[in-house]
Amino acid sequence: MALLLGVSLLALALSGPTVAFVPIGGSASTHVSITGTALLQKVTETCRAVAEAAGHEFKPTGSSPAEIVQACLGPTATGDVSGAKFQSALQEIYVQNGLVDRNFVHSAPHHFDSEAFLEGRGLIMEGLVAIKANIREENFKAARETLGRILHTLQDFYSHSNWVELGYTEPYINLIRPDLPLENLADVNTATCSDCASGTCSNPILPNILKEKKLTSGYMGIFTSAKPQGKCSHGGVSDLTSTVVPRGGISKDERRSDNVALHEAAVKTATAASLQLLEDIRSAAGDKDFLRMMGIARSAVVCFVIDTTGSMSDDIEEARSVVYQIIDSKKGTQDEPSEYILVPFNDPDFGPMIRTTDPEKMKTEISKLKASGGGDIPEMCLSGLQLALTGAPSSSHIYVFTDAEAKDIALKDTIVALIRSTKSTVSFFMTAGKRGRRSVTYASFNDYSDLALASGGQAIKVSKNQLPQATDVILDTSTSALVTVLQRARNTGREETFPFTLDESLKNITIYLTGTSLTFTMTNPAGISQNHNEASGKLGTIKTVGNLWRIRLNSDKQSGTWKINIKTAQPYTLKVTGQSTITFIYDFVERFTGPHPGYAVISGRPQSGQPATLMLSVIGRKGPSSMSVEEVGLVIVSGPENVTNGVITDMGNGDILVTVDAVPEGEFVVVLNGTDKVSNSEFQRQSTTQMSVSKVNIQAVVGSSVVPGENFNFPFSVMTQGAGGTYTINARNDRNFPMTYPSRLTLTTGRYANATLTITAPVNTESGTDVTLTIEAKSSSGADSNYAVLRLSVVTKITDFYQPQCEVFGVLADDCPKDLSQCGSFHWELSANLTDGNGTGIESISLRQGNGTLSHPSLPASFIQASYNASCCSQIVEFIAVDKVGNVGKCYHAIVPSGGSVALSLSLPLWLCLLVSALVGRP
Repeated sequence: MALLLGVSLLALALSGPTVAFVPIGGSASTHVSITGTALLQKVTETCRAVAEAAGHEFKPTGSSPAEIVQACLGPTATGDVSGAKFQSALQEIYVQNGLVDRNFVHSAPHHFDSEAFLEGRGLIMEGLVAIKANIREENFKAARETLGRILHTLQDFYSHSNWVELGYTEPYINLIRPDLPLENLADVNTATCSDCASGTCSNPILPNILKEKKLTSGYMGIFTSAKPQGKCSHGGVSDLTSTVVPRGGISKDERRSDNVALHEAAVKTATAASLQLLEDIRSAAGDKDFLRMMGIARSAVVCFVIDTTGSMSDDIEEARSVVYQIIDSKKGTQDEPSEYILVPFNDPDFGPMIRTTDPEKMKTEISKLKASGGGDIPEMCLSGLQLALTGAPSSSHIYVFTDAEAKDIALKDTIVALIRSTKSTVSFFMTAGKRGRRSVTYASFNDYSDLALASGGQAIKVSKNQLPQATDVILDTSTSALVTVLQRARNTGREETFPFTLDESLKNITIYLTGTSLTFTMTNPAGISQNHNEASGKLGTIKTVGNLWRIRLNSDKQSGTWKINIKTAQPYTLKVTGQSTITFIYDFVERFTGPHPGYAVISGRPQSGQPATLMLSVIGRKGPSSMSVEEVGLVIVSGPENVTNGVITDMGNGDILVTVDAVPEGEFVVVLNGTDKVSNSEFQRQSTTQMSVSKVNIQAVVGSSVVPGENFNFPFSVMTQGAGGTYTINARNDRNFPMTYPSRLTLTTGRYANATLTITAPVNTESGTDVTLTIEAKSSSGADSNYAVLRLSVVTKITDFYQPQCEVFGVLADDCPKDLSQCGSFHWELSANLTDGNGTGIESISLRQGNGTLSHPSLPASFIQASYNASCCSQIVEFIAVDKVGNVGKCYHAIVPSGGSVALSLSLPLWLCLLVSALVGRP
């Protein structure tokens, strides 16, 4: 499956300077720039509100992701805070926004083409319901993906319709309010445009359409020129209808000499509409969860997958001890985990997955774990790991505790696909099983080691008595701003020297070696050395337990090129990590053509036999301008030290396009070298997740949500550039929902074979549940395979589209003085009725503006009487009522003392509240 990569200046890489890779923009404004502007503004507003509520200022030192996140997290974020998760969240939204242009190019509703207004609004509303349900279930990745898609559709309305030609300067609020009708739509028999032979007329909309304010949009035909008589066209060389009278088009996708004012108006209104939609989501989700959806959180996530069979009592106790230590030692610091995840497994059971942001709840849940059952039986280790990989945020660190082989080893390929898709790191802690228990065999240890290495993690094998000494790795890696400097593995040992560069920004640098019968010597840039026998030397402290060596470098480490010389005849792994805000995120991409050409993210493995293309975003302490990137390449982790460097194209704003002509054979990672201009020191970074190429390709498109109890048909296509023949198809989902699909497909080289997978969510599935679906295609010989990982949302059909209503029935503010310098000694009160009589009931009420106290009876309820009491110094109050399906109602009131009191009371729709708020000077 290929997804469109949204990068704000991606059009520069295309062949022509006037090509717009996404609608609304050309080389000026794009879907990405509009979406980015709206997201950053809404994130800033939310961060400021959260900071003020916590009693501190929101004062970012700059506009880089790291600086915004650091300011948003507040005074506790005093150390290194990474902006990588925020940047990744933005990119996920951009990717899905652009995906609409590639995968729904022929769908009029997705673009509001061909007067498909009702259908287009239906897509937006379906998406909004899914987003709110996903956030409620903490499925933030699914929410981001849907958000990107519906923002594209919403933004297209202002470019593809005649809204701005009609003179409207504010967004059409009815597009996100299904309880309000779409009015004055031109019917199919109403002519809407005049002929424009040149194709560049400034405004071809017919005068009577403008006078009557009839709403229309251009017809678009990529394969046909047919359109109803007299109708407007979209326009452009890709639109065949634009050559049929009335010729031309009304699209404002690109700024041209004939449409500058209209283009600018469309961009401005689309940005305002995007802000409205984001505000609705923020109000429904609450500030905390809205920021979590946007990746604004401390970067550390603690995720344990624990075997709970009878022989694991010691291991469970150690895991419990580590969790307690992490919670108690990191509380109130930037290293405090933002989320805790626990997945137990046994036989034949695994799960449920427990997720919480509350450290005390995590303590309670892990204290409940008891070792029982088991015996001489392998366990469901990989099933538990699958739950963790699909439930934890991307780029998480996951720790697996077990003393037995995996009964479900058939999941190994699925686990590898999920590791590559999520870029999460998995480390295994394997202990020797007790008597009567089937311990981890050599083959099973290799399976676990393969998965650890594929993810950039480690396979640590110790006795049960040694386990407490090995879990320092968890304390090291459950931290903020963790980066990998170097990772290598060798299947057969020999003497070898590995150089690596340490820069000034790196802190808490740790070197890990896993292996047996090895010796090593470290050397710093000044030539000072320390060998494996020196537990505490001039360069660092060395600890060893089981097959693990852990070397923590001294805090006065020197920047520059270090070396470690390793001698052994046995297999081993080497990893160098540290804390730094200098990092990068990346995706493998491929170029595509069409009306809006660009680059698409590759979900599976890149295609073999052709250059590999990567898109990287480099993140630093002071933004992209504070760094320069000199080299980006690919290197085989388990092979010779031979880096294949790529050709770098700077796309601007920290985005880099890299083309590598000679892709290494085997499993490789991305390496990056550059200079940090803040400290004028060279830096080295490496990705953790291994990748390889394939001749097989799988394409699939997520088009809508899954309805509980109904069959959901999911079409996909498979193609190979290698040998044709019979390919095995295997699909799995992390919810164990029933599925049907063809187990085999016959492929002809270079041609796609089409198939359909049907999945059914049980009737009682909670709305907002997400399903991670993995589809794998493998050749009959097993020599080549590829996969696609997709995320589906299960959403119950909604019939309640009505906002809770607010009626202010009592205000006591007569005592408030005219002189505000005296206001602190006086108070005012407000009483309001909140109703949701036609809906699902009010589930939450929260204060958005005001420094007073809001009180109300217990929720949920269909009728609530709320009261508010505040100092006369705080003269504005706004509170939000949200019903069970995410409909948002707002209550706004302002007192303005003038010889008594003049009160403005609002129990109005959201759009009118916002308008009046602006008129009365609301911030």
